[in-house]
Amino acid sequence: MFLRHLEYLTALAREGHFGRAAAACWVSQPTLSDGIRKLEAEFGVAVVRRGNRFEGFTPEGERLLAWSRRVLADREQLLADFGRTSHEGLTGQLRLGAVPASLPPVSLLTGPFRDRHPGTGLTVLSLTSDEILRRLADFELDAGLTYLTDEPLAGYRTVPLYDERYLLLTTENGDFAGRSEVGWAEVARLPLCLLTPDMQNRRILDGLFHRAGVTVTPRMETNSISTLCSHVRGGRWASVIPQAWLCLLGVPPGTRVLPLTGPTATSTVGLVVLDRDPPPLVASALLHVAEGLDLQRSLDDLVPAGTFGATGPP
Repeated sequence: MFLRHLEYLTALAREGHFGRAAAACWVSQPTLSDGIRKLEAEFGVAVVRRGNRFEGFTPEGERLLAWSRRVLADREQLLADFGRTSHEGLTGQLRLGAVPASLPPVSLLTGPFRDRHPGTGLTVLSLTSDEILRRLADFELDAGLTYLTDEPLAGYRTVPLYDERYLLLTTENGDFAGRSEVGWAEVARLPLCLLTPDMQNRRILDGLFHRAGVTVTPRMETNSISTLCSHVRGGRWASVIPQAWLCLLGVPPGTRVLPLTGPTATSTVGLVVLDRDPPPLVASALLHVAEGLDLQRSLDDLVPAGTFGATGPP
């Protein structure tokens, strides 16, 4: 039952509410509260700040919470290891967090992983880069697909997958009909649909526009890639999109993509996992698959021939 009490503690941290934590653990609220009190009795310290509602953890509770997450993660690792020795192939659930801009091409990674390990299940969550690192540290994710450039990645293993390259998606017969490329300052004058400023992809674009000497004011903002893509398909908006989005969007009828001249993005997208010894089995298996892929070439093949001229993508 001791491990079950640790699960109660981590559920309370995740939900921030006794009732919701109990529901998540499929027990009554008194059962969950009693389990946490038993932890407090076992260690002789107060773990939870109690009032009319959950008010957080004591310093000792925070230490116990961090320890609990590691113990439960190690238990899952041990179960997966035993499962591998008693069954054919790798089993278990791979929990992957991905920044929204990386979601369209994520199947280029998860597909080969599933082919290699058909006994595994997959959970893919759309998260910010900060959320990915936090959930990895809390053992709530096995791996993250995020930006590797300018991120605090000490204590993590990383595998670069591709460089995020940008294209203007605009109407076929619009202002730039007949052009083979366009500058960032020219793009800023278009009726743009972009992601919201809290998204790292948007912050990167804002930085590139700034380096081109302009400030962009989109006509529409959204935190949903599918919403952005549907509006661009309608032909009333243009957008600056990562090349990788062509996995989902393609080049819609009546539109075209143009390379952007001027400031060049250097943002690298890749996998991150906690640097642990021994490494989690599903995370190690995913890294191994990723190291054998050439996602950059797969993404370059999606760009219509001639978009980058005779020399191809930069």
